[in-house]
Amino acid sequence: MKENNLKKKSFAFAVRIVKLYQFLSIEKKEFVLSKQLLSSGTAIGSMVRESEHAESK
Repeated sequence: MKENNLKKKSFAFAVRIVKLYQFLSIEKKEFVLSKQLLSSGTAIGSMVRESEHAESK
């Protein structure tokens, strides 16, 4: 089966976003912006996965 580069890249991006969220919330005490960044940054992976399993008529 062929490797999916988009899936790999979106996962790596999500991991970086989680680390940035941890840095912002722990070190900089920024909570509002960091939560929004976390939700939007990790949503990309779920959208990629959803598009893989999409069906058309």
